[in-house]
Amino acid sequence: MNSSRLLGVVVAIVLGIFASVFVYRQFQQASAPKPTVAMQRIVVAAEPLKLGTRLDSSNVRTIPWPQGQPVAGMFTRVDDVVNRAVITSVAENEPILDSKLASLQSGAGLAATIPEGMRAMSVAVNDVVGVAGFVTPGTMVDVLVTGTLSGSGGNITRTILENVRVLAAGQKVEQDREGKPQTVPVITLLVTPDDAAKLAMASTEGKIQLSLRNTIDTKSTNPPAVLQTSLFSSGVSAPAPIKHATAKAAPTIQAPFTVEVIVGNKRETKSFQNP
Repeated sequence: MNSSRLLGVVVAIVLGIFASVFVYRQFQQASAPKPTVAMQRIVVAAEPLKLGTRLDSSNVRTIPWPQGQPVAGMFTRVDDVVNRAVITSVAENEPILDSKLASLQSGAGLAATIPEGMRAMSVAVNDVVGVAGFVTPGTMVDVLVTGTLSGSGGNITRTILENVRVLAAGQKVEQDREGKPQTVPVITLLVTPDDAAKLAMASTEGKIQLSLRNTIDTKSTNPPAVLQTSLFSSGVSAPAPIKHATAKAAPTIQAPFTVEVIVGNKRETKSFQNP
């Protein structure tokens, strides 16, 4: 009994020593000075910024940022972003990056969002052309035009532009967050100079129609043109001509012919029907 008790006391002492060492080391680590992280300040949005907003000291500010974790295109001074416009919406406290800003000479508003070499072209729309109001800023559309084919008198519909971005619906340059349709009289599209000429001709000489497409569907399909004659005549066969029964002429009855037969002193006349 005494040896068992002695063994238990020894085990308890050993466990107590290990526990004390563990606790002591934890206190040491907790009280040890942590390495300092070098910080710098970067420019962020002081409030939500809409596309085309010109930056100034009232809508941007600086916040601390780890110096060892730089972000490509970030700014460290407010003066470097003043008088430049954002080409995309920016959330509050979101870093202001060079890729989100227009050049200093671009101004503000819609003009600042147009990339170099591109054009903004507006076309009149209604509920049908505007796809029931779902053609909103940021969506992608195809442009179809219907007109009269010269020399034939028939109409033709063809796709003249594919995968065109909508810059604005009316005077709104941002899409509704809930995806609600917007009924507007004018849609502004982002096109190349050549496509701008096509769109102007189509709007003047024909009737345009917008076809809404998925924003991730960028494949060009180049669909064939549709002729009015082929649309309304395809698969329809002409009615078979009606055959009228003609009365057959009654056969002509030929007069019978006669043959005189002489047998010895006896004469006899026989009549035969003409075939």
